[in-house]
Amino acid sequence: MIIVEDLHKEFVKLGKPKFGIGKRSSEKVKAVNGVSFTAQDGAILGLLGANGAGKTTSLRMVASMLKMDSGMIKIDDVQVKEGQTAAQARLGILSDARGLYPRLTARENIQYYGKLHGMDKGAIEQRTDQLAHWLEIHNLLDRRTEGFSQGERMKIALARALIHDPKNIILDEPTNGLDVVATRALREFLRWLRSAEGGGKCIVFSTHIMQEVERLCDTVVIVAQGKTVAKGTVTELMQQAQEHDFEDAFVKLAFLDQAPASSTSNGQSTLNQGSLA
Repeated sequence: MIIVEDLHKEFVKLGKPKFGIGKRSSEKVKAVNGVSFTAQDGAILGLLGANGAGKTTSLRMVASMLKMDSGMIKIDDVQVKEGQTAAQARLGILSDARGLYPRLTARENIQYYGKLHGMDKGAIEQRTDQLAHWLEIHNLLDRRTEGFSQGERMKIALARALIHDPKNIILDEPTNGLDVVATRALREFLRWLRSAEGGGKCIVFSTHIMQEVERLCDTVVIVAQGKTVAKGTVTELMQQAQEHDFEDAFVKLAFLDQAPASSTSNGQSTLNQGSLA
């Protein structure tokens, strides 16, 4: 289980000095200004929001990749604190930047992370074989990852994130750049991980693809301007927005205080304020 309460994070944005001389101007930007959610075991929670809404920054704080300014994060009742690794050990993290080492084989990439988590050689090899079977990557294991397709890179990065069999999984834009076949394979694997047979994992992921949210998520959290503005099931959010289409419900809830959606000539809705991310 992952519990996030009232997260805040502020950055200082440096500007350019006038005419190239003098001091650089600075501006404080509130990237996260009150994000809260609870992700349950055996369930998938989707984090949904527009560009710059604060989704990725929030997930990076949950993963201890960024220090929060204020708020509270618990991973399986272990509170996330600076300098402590107890909570991190309970997480498997797949970031948008896959970050594979191109000169290493897929097997070496996966097993390196097993060593970082303190696993012994036998356990690493057994777990690697399990993941290779589940993700159908046996034919990739002994190839260097340089030149892998987006789908192949995603599978290896996911295997690496799961090598230590974490109870909680964070996925930041996991379907970015994937084709239909790879997306369907990922979707089915996440459903299996959520099931009792797959370990009843707690899964949190951010995406801009409405179909993924509708098909996968047990709970959806909508983030806008750095704060949580709505949460619930897809059906509950449509009822809350009084809309019959989930995309229309999202636009109404996320852009409540902004300009409404306009229509293009072919009848498709477009957002006046930013694009989905």
